[in-house]
Amino acid sequence: MSNNVPHYMIIGGGITGLSAAFYLEKLMTETEVSGGAPFRISVVEKSPSFGGKIHTIERDGFVIEKGPDSFLARKRPIIDLAYDLGMENELTGTNPKAKKTYIVRGRKLHRMPPGLVLGIPTQMTPFMKTGLISPLGKLRAAMDLIKPKRDVTDDESLGHFLERRLGKEVLERIVEPLLAGIYAGDTYKLSLKSTFPQFRAMEQKNRSLILGMMASRKNVTEESAHLPAAVRNSVFVTFKRGLESLVTGLVDAMRTTVDLRTGVSVVSVCSVDGGQTEVVFEDGQRELVDGVIVTTPTYQAARLLSELPAANKLAKIDYISVANVIMSFDRKDIPFELDASGFLVPKHEGYTITACTLTSAKWLHAAPEGKVLLRCYIGRSGEQEWPAWSDEQLISKARHDIADLLGITAEPGFVEVTRLMHSMPQYPVGHLEAIADFKKELTAAMPRVLVTGAGFHGVGLPDCIRQGKEAANQLAGLVQTQ
Repeated sequence: MSNNVPHYMIIGGGITGLSAAFYLEKLMTETEVSGGAPFRISVVEKSPSFGGKIHTIERDGFVIEKGPDSFLARKRPIIDLAYDLGMENELTGTNPKAKKTYIVRGRKLHRMPPGLVLGIPTQMTPFMKTGLISPLGKLRAAMDLIKPKRDVTDDESLGHFLERRLGKEVLERIVEPLLAGIYAGDTYKLSLKSTFPQFRAMEQKNRSLILGMMASRKNVTEESAHLPAAVRNSVFVTFKRGLESLVTGLVDAMRTTVDLRTGVSVVSVCSVDGGQTEVVFEDGQRELVDGVIVTTPTYQAARLLSELPAANKLAKIDYISVANVIMSFDRKDIPFELDASGFLVPKHEGYTITACTLTSAKWLHAAPEGKVLLRCYIGRSGEQEWPAWSDEQLISKARHDIADLLGITAEPGFVEVTRLMHSMPQYPVGHLEAIADFKKELTAAMPRVLVTGAGFHGVGLPDCIRQGKEAANQLAGLVQTQ
């Protein structure tokens, strides 16, 4: 604290932390929270730059995402943030001529049947015609239409729920590969309540998951009304200059009002007498602050809050490591029509890659004329040996797989390898209850310290922005009631 001016600190400068700082500054400035009195907000980030996993580069006319490449259009928080930053005209949707997606089965690409939403059929005729599922598997999935709902309200694993409703074949061949891109996890260990609570709600309301998904699709038009016209018909959305432009927009918006620090590592957050919190830095410096929002991964938050016994709950949350291999090619070396966004690879198909995005087909801004950009994904639960491989091995295995599946044997123009270590938090069964217990104990011991982010209530960019904004609202509420 300096000159008795209240000081609030956000630890972690990823999208959650930046969103928390942005909305906290907005609340303190535009409302009566601060009563017009001066205040300070700081964001401290240990890496050299802000943005966390978001990392866009431009190379030879390509726009390349080394981290996440898009977000779901139906999730409001990121769209609202784009409007708040005046960036709504920067939003762009996927190529309408590349709507197809494929799934590998038997070393061949099978088109995903139209009407699937998160792997759940909403149109039965295309589903019944697909070669992805056997006749018995289709019959088993159709039983969802007549099976009774389960009245037990306890949490269960996502895998057991989907197998119970749709059968093991649909789970393994369609749903798991789709969800691997979100969680990279074992569906039999992931919490249903924490990942897709809407599935349980659909079962309770409609008795059938398929009928529930069909009903929810009718609301899509209403939900998309908030979107700019240019992206209203796109499921996935990004920014024309890449996702990092959102990070830049946030930093620029706060440059003169928020103390933004990179290359600053925090080692502990401790309560002190008088209701304040002491933040201790790696270089030995200490600051007394009046409120803290911790937005680091949970394993880092557990170390920062090591004086709190409840922090052990955070240390137990597992994270999966993933990588991606991005390659450029000349269009003449691609032996197929670029009318799809990519393909997914189920676990049991024997390939290294888990998916491949035809990036320049999916996003028209991603590559210059006559060039093609591909992105191969590696790593998921049960397949964590890859971190020991060299970049050359990762590239070799990715090239082997796309040669076998796509027939691409040409030498790539360039290759970019990204390793996202311990980047995908896993929500085990009972996760929500464990987090609620942790937050209750944290509030009792350190009422002005909040902890949030991808390890808590949603891993996607919109979920992280929502959690950052919620933490800002909560801290502002605490300030107002002091």
